[in-house]
Amino acid sequence: MPDLHTEQTTQVPQTADLNDPLYYLANFETVIRWVRDHHSDLLLTEESRLVDNLMDLPADARALVARMVMRTGDGFRVEKLHYPELVHPISQLMDVLEEAEWIDASPSISVAELFRLYTLPELKPELAQYAAETGLSASASKAQLKQAMGEAFPEAAPVSAWLPNTKTRLIRLQHMALFDRLRLMFFGNLRQTWSDFVLVELGHHQYEKVPFTPDARAFDKREDVDRYLLLHHCRERLDEGETPEAIWQAIPEASDNAWLESRRGRLLFELARQAEREKNIPLALETYSESQHREARLRYLRLLERQKRFREAWDLASRAAGSPRNDAEVQGLKRLMSRLAKKLDQTLERATPKPQIPTTHLTLDNPSGHSVEWRVMEHLHTDDEPVAYVENTLITGLFGLLCWPAIFAPVPGAFFHPFHIGPVDLYREDFLSRRKALFDRCLEQLQDGTWKQAIRHTWQEKYGIASPFVVWPVFSETLLELALHCLPAQHLERLFHRMLADLRQHRSGFPDLIRFKPDHPDPQQRYEMIEVKGPGDRLQDHQVRWLEYCLENNLPVSVCYVRWSEVLS
Repeated sequence: MPDLHTEQTTQVPQTADLNDPLYYLANFETVIRWVRDHHSDLLLTEESRLVDNLMDLPADARALVARMVMRTGDGFRVEKLHYPELVHPISQLMDVLEEAEWIDASPSISVAELFRLYTLPELKPELAQYAAETGLSASASKAQLKQAMGEAFPEAAPVSAWLPNTKTRLIRLQHMALFDRLRLMFFGNLRQTWSDFVLVELGHHQYEKVPFTPDARAFDKREDVDRYLLLHHCRERLDEGETPEAIWQAIPEASDNAWLESRRGRLLFELARQAEREKNIPLALETYSESQHREARLRYLRLLERQKRFREAWDLASRAAGSPRNDAEVQGLKRLMSRLAKKLDQTLERATPKPQIPTTHLTLDNPSGHSVEWRVMEHLHTDDEPVAYVENTLITGLFGLLCWPAIFAPVPGAFFHPFHIGPVDLYREDFLSRRKALFDRCLEQLQDGTWKQAIRHTWQEKYGIASPFVVWPVFSETLLELALHCLPAQHLERLFHRMLADLRQHRSGFPDLIRFKPDHPDPQQRYEMIEVKGPGDRLQDHQVRWLEYCLENNLPVSVCYVRWSEVLS
């Protein structure tokens, strides 16, 4: 067991060679070893013993376990398992696994599992008597037979009881709950399957080496893992149609684990939406109010409005307008308060007029059939004023380079294993708040004059390492140097601050082109960002918001509308 009071050196596991027929086993065991090395204190003694026992099995037996773990369910027909890369016969390996207590050689199965594992032609001869007892005809479909038998025979039974004359060997893989726990502690979620990791070429990317220290772990104690599993089970129950009232009773109380509270907030939000659909207004209001999901507050206010609790909704909306969570909430609050103001005879502050977006119009030919953005770039480009087609890559790339230390900080719940392209909490509501001091330090470099040096250093040191913001193939050194020369620090600071206000929404919507003017005497006018719109195209809402924000902050932007010359001829 590692010493949890000392920093652990991050050792990136070796990636498997896809030419190795057992490459999937190597990746499978990467997961297991990682959890065993970094989370052993969160495993029970029996769980650790099982992991060690598994790793002591012969390679073929371990590979067979890996194959079964990746498949659906935990019951398998031995005669249906065919893996030519295994040296030993499957039946022989099953004997090894039975002796090691990794399989149950005579499991009882439910009707649902019986119908999952066997075809209708296999079932009909054996189940004719059961079908007759339930009143079904001989021509009944598999779905009809499954439903009728499930209702008539709810108890599980050995396959020999269901199909006494069928030659088959059915086994059940044991300890699937342990594999789910290992998967959760490695991925940080149960959405990703074993196949998502085991059957991929892990060496395709270079990954940032994030230190895995004890205080950076998302799961600090076993209770955190249990809490996640409980939240996941509650979500499954909700998806399966169980009533919100019943699930509400099982949701755990709030905890001090910020990462888990984010997941709890999303579950409460979905529970509230379902309660609202089912007209359980008290429960919907209670769960909306407790959720910290980005949409929960606005949903809560709209529900108050529909309940004609106008004064309460107005007072809460007025407070919310002072610290909106995102652009969508800003827009929603404006519409809500406009409606409420009429009902309560309130006066709203006059909205600040939106700036007029500068526009140009071009008529171009397009003999090579390029995209409209590429054609405008070609038309505007000169040696003195080069134009680059950057869209959502330049500003986000500069942000990613300057703020690399904050983005890849080992914050609890951000990184679970060495193969992340970026932090898994990137779009969660508390992403910035949990790293505020780190981002402040990065952005301070825009004020103290060290930002260019910092960006160049990161570009050189981290080139090629996967990042959620830096698209290396298009982020050349030439583009970088032009941007550093032409983009003022004050402008970047304003752009980055808006990005950080809502990374999910604000990392896109940037203009398509940037025209550099390196020799312009005014440092504030050495570039222009240009949004291109072809025939019939129009600005999207998130693009309009970016353009208006830039104009409000004196950043040079415009829209170029294009028509094709052949259309006019």
